[in-house]
Amino acid sequence: MKKLIALLLLVSLQLATVLADDGMWTFDNPPLKQWKDKYNFEPSKEWMDKLRLASVKFPGASGVFVSPNGLIATNHHVASGFIERLSSKERDLLKNGYYAKTQADELKVPDGNVQILESYDNVTERVHNAANSGATDADKAAKRSAEIAAIEKDCPTGLRCEVVSLYSGGEYWNYRFKRYNDVRLVMAPEEQIAFFGGDYDNFVYPRHNLDVTFVRVYENNKPASTPNYLKWSATGAPEGEFVVVSGYPGSTARLLTVAQLKYQRDVGNPLQELVWKTRRKALEDYSKRGAEQLRQSNQGMRSLANSLKRLEGQQNGLLNPRNFSRKEAEEKDLRDKLAAKPELNSQYAPAWEAIAKANAELPAKANQLAFSSLASSRLATIAQQIVTYSIETAKPDAQRYAEYRDARLDAFRSALLSPAPVYPEMDEAALTHWFKEARKTLGVNDPFIKAALGDAEPAEVVGRALRETKLADPAARKALLDGGAAAVAASTDPLVTLARRVEPVIRELRAWNEKNILAVETANGTKIAQARFAVYGKNMPPDANGHLRLCYGVVKGYDEDTTLVPYKTTWFGLYDRALSFNEKHPFDLPASIKAARDKIDLSTPFNFVYTADTIGGNSGSPVVNRKGEVVGLNFDSNNQKLSNRYWYIEENEGSRAVGVHSAGIIEALRKVYDADGLVKELLGQ
Repeated sequence: MKKLIALLLLVSLQLATVLADDGMWTFDNPPLKQWKDKYNFEPSKEWMDKLRLASVKFPGASGVFVSPNGLIATNHHVASGFIERLSSKERDLLKNGYYAKTQADELKVPDGNVQILESYDNVTERVHNAANSGATDADKAAKRSAEIAAIEKDCPTGLRCEVVSLYSGGEYWNYRFKRYNDVRLVMAPEEQIAFFGGDYDNFVYPRHNLDVTFVRVYENNKPASTPNYLKWSATGAPEGEFVVVSGYPGSTARLLTVAQLKYQRDVGNPLQELVWKTRRKALEDYSKRGAEQLRQSNQGMRSLANSLKRLEGQQNGLLNPRNFSRKEAEEKDLRDKLAAKPELNSQYAPAWEAIAKANAELPAKANQLAFSSLASSRLATIAQQIVTYSIETAKPDAQRYAEYRDARLDAFRSALLSPAPVYPEMDEAALTHWFKEARKTLGVNDPFIKAALGDAEPAEVVGRALRETKLADPAARKALLDGGAAAVAASTDPLVTLARRVEPVIRELRAWNEKNILAVETANGTKIAQARFAVYGKNMPPDANGHLRLCYGVVKGYDEDTTLVPYKTTWFGLYDRALSFNEKHPFDLPASIKAARDKIDLSTPFNFVYTADTIGGNSGSPVVNRKGEVVGLNFDSNNQKLSNRYWYIEENEGSRAVGVHSAGIIEALRKVYDADGLVKELLGQ
């Protein structure tokens, strides 16, 4: 009976894959056959190249060029970090919004940067040959890392190179990025309308969010020339329209082994939940001290609440026996097909056991790996980065941690020396709470706790470090970077001395993880990828990893329980939802939205849903029609879709991505914000 159930699951899975709009595909291997067979869509090379070059990478998210003069559209929540850097107690742009009526009014973002994927090529053979010269997994990892460093260092002037692993190490590609370091805020609505409904409506549909922001990139103090931009659709997408979504999805785990998924289900996800709840509780407590403290902590609280809600959906998926059986059936099918080919089986079959053994060792170290960190404090993180920088840059480039290689140091220094505001009082509250939870979890005799606190209380250690540190001043950070290892070793800054004390512990844990887990998973993940290629061919996309991908589908509503959910919401629905809650927060409306009610065409589409296979990181991605026009901006998904980190959720299960409709955005710009100049630029008028 169990064999029959597994067979039925596999058959249904394979059938769904044939029919479904699944996958986050790379531009080197787009799903052209699926597009042609199912949607009669055959884009030209020029169409694909333009889409790639118009797709903008934000830190952890996406955007799109929408004019030839450097104008970028993205989500408000994607740009919130930029907006926050421009805000202060006296000028809260997140709360009140902003519109630059002229280019002279556009506000330069401190350390604002975005980038595009300029070009790419396959370096798999070169990386694999280097790794294969190693005798052990750890030796292979060292040789692989050295070869990657050499490739990244040999980069054309003006570009940044990054070697990207795909298919768990089955392929390696050298991605070359063009980076824009002058980003200016053009328009942002009030956060309340961008995140209307708050956490209650997050990952829920129907939805009513004006989650949009416009920024512009400059070069040589002039708007950048961006001929590869996408035209804006004034009408947006009707129901049934085929759409493509191009962006930078964060991560999926669909190619993990069953052993790796069991670790995530039983240890990794519950531990991640504890870490995020610890950090959120610290910010929540701090936010209650006053209005300014709430402003400072709001973005962090919102981000963590979003992460926790998403994690809950992902974990529920892993705990669902039917879903987990699908992964077991997938793995069994691959291994059974290998077993039928002895020459392949002997080469690849041991990889699963090696990964299972490594993951069996991981729980014993998991708490230490999670809590031996200063990441809850921005200033403490800066101190730790300075200490690590002083150690790593003294080594040959190929032997350094990847983030401290020469090819990445310009970006590293720019971020570290950013003049963006820091909040020592908030950092103190966050790090104190973190150390209390870390001590509770790890115990007083843990090496990290002993190095960080000794016999003192967290409040005593953290209070002195955050109140006396000079690192809030970028000039002090620069002096330490320029002074090198000697300056860092001699520093008496209490935050630097704290970072120096814990650095050996963190380094030892990282070394253990790289040797015993990451090296094993990479070496054997490569073998499993090669086994999958040998059995199935390259018929599926790799897991998402924060780099540019394509997904696709149709604009379409869905069934939920015994009712129907429409493909779009309207401005009517926004005002109705607000009034239905008597405008009680978080369903209150900004004054600008309330005042414009009689001017807006309330039947205009606001948000909409589509079947594209997106995930976190796709926020801000353009939703594009066959003509290559932007018909919306992706900003969320519904609850039904949350476990798609581990597998594709079929569209007939109600899995949908959620976007802001392009027509709804135009209506807001014209009728609410009087942004006629911006509308004309968007529409090419």
